[in-house]
Formats: sequence, C-alpha cells, structure tokens
Amino acid sequence: MVPSTAANKKRRGVFEFCGVILLVCFFTSGSAFAEEMLTWQQCINEARKAHPDLYAAQALMQQTDADERIAASARSPQLSLSVSSQESFMTAKNNGSRLSSAHSYSLSAQQLLYDGNKTSSQIASAKEAVKGAQNNYNVVAADLRFALRTAFTQLLKAQELVGLAGEIAERRQNNVRLISLRYRGGREHLGSLRQSEADLAEAEFDVSQAKRGLVLAQTLLASALGRDTHKPLRVQGAFKVADLSVTKPDLALLVKNNPLFQQLDTKSKAARFDLDAARSAFSPELYLTSSIGNGSVDSLPFNNLDANAGFTVSVPIYEGGAGRVRVIKAMAVLSQHNAEEKSGYLQLFNALEESWKSYQDARQMVVVKRKFLDAALERSTIANAQYSNGLISFDDWVIIENNLVSAKKEFLNAGADMLIAEAQWIQAKGEGFDG
Repeated sequence: MVPSTAANKKRRGVFEFCGVILLVCFFTSGSAFAEEMLTWQQCINEARKAHPDLYAAQALMQQTDADERIAASARSPQLSLSVSSQESFMTAKNNGSRLSSAHSYSLSAQQLLYDGNKTSSQIASAKEAVKGAQNNYNVVAADLRFALRTAFTQLLKAQELVGLAGEIAERRQNNVRLISLRYRGGREHLGSLRQSEADLAEAEFDVSQAKRGLVLAQTLLASALGRDTHKPLRVQGAFKVADLSVTKPDLALLVKNNPLFQQLDTKSKAARFDLDAARSAFSPELYLTSSIGNGSVDSLPFNNLDANAGFTVSVPIYEGGAGRVRVIKAMAVLSQHNAEEKSGYLQLFNALEESWKSYQDARQMVVVKRKFLDAALERSTIANAQYSNGLISFDDWVIIENNLVSAKKEFLNAGADMLIAEAQWIQAKGEGFDG
C-alpha cells in the first residue's frame, strides 16, 4: 500500500520541524559555551589560587622560614660521627712482609653555651625576615587585586561599549535615512547628507574598534587571573562602588598598617639585629664538648672505649680587620634601611592622599555626567521633534545629536573611572583580595 501524498507531506513537515529544533538547540548551546561568565568574586577566588606571582611570594615565605630554622639550629647540640679504616703493608728484613689493619671511630657532641648573643641576634634577624616575606605577600596580593579589578572593569566597560557603539551606529543609520528623504524632497542640502554619512562611518568604526577592544580586554582579564590559555570571557557586574564613605580617614594610621611600610620596618629591625650580631663577633665563644670512641689495630669489634668531656673557649684576637669592617658595613645597611623606611612613609602618605582625592573626584564626576546625560537625552527628544517640523536647522540639530553621543560615552567612562579609582584607593591602603 503506497502512503498518501498528504501523509508524506505531514511526515516531512514533522522531520523538518525536529531538525529546526535541533539546530536551534545546537547553536544556543554553542553560544552559551562560547563565552564564560564570571562574577567579581569568582575572579578573586581564581586569582588567589592560580596566579604565579602569589606562588612566588609563598615560595619566598618558605625560604625565609627555612632560614629562621637554620639560624635557630645553632642553639641545638651538634653531633658528628667519624669512622675510618686503614690497611698497611709492612716489609721487614728479618720478619718478612706483614699486613696490618687500623680501625677507629668517634662520636663527638658540641653545645653552644655563650657567644655574646650573636646567635640570638641572628635568629631575631631571621624572624624579621619571615615577617618581611609575609608583608611582601600582602603587597603582591594588593597589587594583583588592583590589576585584576582594573582588567575586570575594562572588560565590563568594553562589553557596555560594544552595545553602546551599536546603538549609536543604529541611530546614525536612522539619521542618514531621514536626511536622505529630506534631501530628495528638497528640504536639505547635499552637505547635510554627506555630514550624516560621515557620522555613520565614524559610528561604524567605533563598533569595530569596540569589538577589538573587547577581545583585548578579555585577554587582559585572563592574564590577570593567571590563566595560561585564553578564551572568550564575559563579566557580570555594575558600575557601583562598595566603599561609600566620604569622611577622610586617618592617613597616618593607614600608612603604618600598610604592608609595604611594615615590610620596610622589618628590614630596619633586621638590620639592627645584624649590627648586634656583627658587634658580637668580638665576644668569646664557649662550647660544651664531649666525645666517645676508640681505635684499634687488627681487631674488630673494638674492646676499649675512650670518652671525654670538657669546655672549649674561642677568643678572636686578630683577623685582619674583617670584624671591624663588618660592623661598619652593618651600620651603613641600617642607615640605608632607616632612610628607606622614612622615604617609604612619605611616598605612601602622598599616594593615599592622591588616591583619596581621585576616588572622591571620580564618584562626584559620575553624578555630574549622569546629569549631562539626562539633559542630552531631553534635548535630543525635543530637537528631533523640532527638526522634523523644520523649527531648527540641521547644524543645530546635529550638534545636539553629537552632544548626546558624547554624553553617553562620557557617562560610561566616568563609571569605569570610578571603579578603577576605588581599586586604586584600596591598593593604596595595602588591602588585598579580602579588601
């Protein structure tokens, strides 16, 4: 039995419908996986775990911790074991040849009792180095947060700019259609038409430029996250700040709590301990020593055991002036770090003052640009109606149109500048990913 034509058409229609549904699902899923959506908190979590600069700072912390333990090991007993074995072949005129063996071993111990606080100063200096490495980690984290926030903001701005550029290009295209109709109707001259076409060409260039800027912003964010591979990204956020305080904080206190200043302070403290250690080099060193062992010839195991204990005193008398030179060098290093600490304080204070001003300026500028945008929108609505009715000239109308385009771009830029200014203020305070 041959199926009817109507049945064939119906079956074919069902297949085509299913095919369309599958294609829609395929392209929808493909576009969903084409770009990865990230929030600010997700960016923080990823950079904190994956960025190589933080790994390098952690490795430095591990190194200084190991140096501290090495310095502290001088206080512990020092044990050493030595074992030796010798074979000797002796030849005598009357007795002939003879092979003899000599074996010996010794276990010795040494405990430092006094060295003029040299070891204590070295341990204290190593502890300050550990604190300095921890502060260095915090400084790196603050710098990375600023770089990450900047990249996040630039991508957020690039996304908005692509949409804004497309909106402006569509508006310019509508203007070209309007002027073309008025030109063909004899109500507008050729110069106005060419001007509107030039504005459209500029808008189309802005669209292409914005798309290229979007790719660049995606790349920069991926690098700020510490990713080795780059793929299309999108971020989810708004041009709003979390720190809404307007009361100026105590900048001097913020400087003292800044990890960069604390790092400089630990260097100064470590230099003071290094100077104490250099001066202690002239002090005598007192050790408690003991050893146990034995030596024998032609016999193993050893039958006799020798043991001794006592004190060892070492007094430096003359070493060519090296000790004095080490003290002079340590004093110079201390002077250098003291000067760097003071200079760092002044620089950090100025940076805080400047970033606070920039942050407050950026916040107020957003309010101002919002008012300009509202005014430009209102003027554009009125001007469009007036131009359609012939109440204003093309020159006046296009000025108002250009002001609207500029107002939209400036408002977007102001929002991005505010986020970056906030990030710079947070960095100036030395706050990391928790800030």
